[in-house]
Amino acid sequence: MTDVTTGSNPAVSAPIEPSLHRVMGPWLLLLFIVGDILGTGIYALTGQVAKQVGGVVWLPFLVAFIVAVITAMSYLELVTKYPKAAGAALYTHKAFGIHFITFIVAFTVMCSGITSASTASRAFAANLSGAFQLNLETGIGITLVALAFMAVVAIVNFRGVGESVKANVVLTVVELTGLLIIIFIGLFAIVAGQGDVSRITQFATAPDSSIFWSVMAATTLAFFAMVGFEDSVNMAEECQNPSKIFPKVLLIGLFITGAIYVLVSISAITLVSPAELGEGETPLLKVVQAGAPNFPLWIFGFITMFAVANSALINMLMASRLVYGMSREHVLPPLLGKVHASRRTPYIAIGFTTLLAFALISFVGEVPALGGTTALLLLFVFTIVNIAVLILRREKVDHEHFRTPTILPVLGCISCAFFAGPWTGRDPVQYKIAGVLIGVGVVLWIITVLVNRATGVTPDEPDMEALGGDGPVN
Repeated sequence: MTDVTTGSNPAVSAPIEPSLHRVMGPWLLLLFIVGDILGTGIYALTGQVAKQVGGVVWLPFLVAFIVAVITAMSYLELVTKYPKAAGAALYTHKAFGIHFITFIVAFTVMCSGITSASTASRAFAANLSGAFQLNLETGIGITLVALAFMAVVAIVNFRGVGESVKANVVLTVVELTGLLIIIFIGLFAIVAGQGDVSRITQFATAPDSSIFWSVMAATTLAFFAMVGFEDSVNMAEECQNPSKIFPKVLLIGLFITGAIYVLVSISAITLVSPAELGEGETPLLKVVQAGAPNFPLWIFGFITMFAVANSALINMLMASRLVYGMSREHVLPPLLGKVHASRRTPYIAIGFTTLLAFALISFVGEVPALGGTTALLLLFVFTIVNIAVLILRREKVDHEHFRTPTILPVLGCISCAFFAGPWTGRDPVQYKIAGVLIGVGVVLWIITVLVNRATGVTPDEPDMEALGGDGPVN
């Protein structure tokens, strides 16, 4: 990347960087994808979805899965056409070539990571209270625990964390174990004649809402459970023959997680009524209590806490590194790009993203608002990506790659834009949260532009090292 502060000649060739080691076969890639998607969404929001639609709680998850698959087809074309570690911001820049649009997409991805981590923090605190019967549901107890947890995440982030695919496999097994427990508890209850299977076909909507719009509103929440599939594009460069195996494995991973979500939803609503499931922030703990009262509740609580804690840490790592990268790209103030002398971590960026998370946890609080905002931000990003696919059709590459049918990016753009709109019954507070977060970014961008003009600095073309390809994970 050109040194923009010294004006070095861009014509001078940079040293050729070694390519990433292609270590991931199809099975390891599948575990990585499933692990990225499973997590906070299904653990925390099942009850809120049930509150919107009643017993057909599985339906919004199914609709969210279909929308995710359509958008995933666009990501598949991009990642096999450009099999490098990249993400939405760089695809956007490749398609449009406008620095401000690239910045907005990158900052939106960063914000979605913070709202996702804040959701996970609330879920962690609620499950800690429920599993160990701390009775923190009233007052500010949950908020204080969530803030303390986020502070611990910031400390770990500051000290530096090395991520690996092997660690992801372990975490995936933990998350999957918790959901399989729910599925098996529901299955045994149904076989034993317990619960009420008839609930799975019963709608329970608000008096002033139709079935269709209730499902749409619930889908805006359920979509949060599908977060993570877009992050897997980062592994393409480390995949064996990515253009051939990546599409098949990503789609299999999506179908596996979609099936798990539907089965978990059916088990939950069979054992717990929609009204009860929608109370509080620990819906799956209630399912364990109802279906297996002798099962040690603290074990399931620990699994849930472990799953959402991992999501919070990974998302805050992504957010702070993305802020650091944007600062190094001269689209955010240079202060945010400072690195700690001994820890070698972007401590100012970590502090900035942690303060945003503290504000969200303190002043927004509720899991549905935070999770819904995450989905809203990503639906905006996915709309742009679906458009970018069509624009980049003009650019040819010298290798074979996956090409999605043209109708799918069109449907993906329309469906993502539709679910981002207020007509779905989305809680207006989500637009306020998203607006404030993006507004902070725009103000910082304007300040940076003015500083750049005063100092004669011109932002260079964005690269992977600076912007990163990471998106939020579940």
